[in-house]
Amino acid sequence: MALPAYDHDPEPVPPEAEPGAIRACLTGQMLADFDREWDFVMEEARRIHDLAGVQDLLDKWRLMAYTELKRPGSYARMMATIKTTLATGKAPAGSISGAEMLARMQARLAG
Repeated sequence: MALPAYDHDPEPVPPEAEPGAIRACLTGQMLADFDREWDFVMEEARRIHDLAGVQDLLDKWRLMAYTELKRPGSYARMMATIKTTLATGKAPAGSISGAEMLARMQARLAG
């Protein structure tokens, strides 16, 4: 009996919030950036005897890894936008100010 053909790849699932699972989703610059942040956060956790920063890092990178799985190249595009913004001093087209973002969040929470 033949297996049914699939029209598309299955939807990616988020990695577990643990370093090995996250690292398995990363390549190139993303992996180097994760490892650099991991080393920094682990050193800080040892220094202050608090793992909250480690969990925050895992939560952040879990989302970033999942986003990259769903939209390959998104990290490189984000980093290119940051580089351009820092070089020109101008926000990307369509950006809003921090004050506008706060106002939108407050309006959404209120209504």
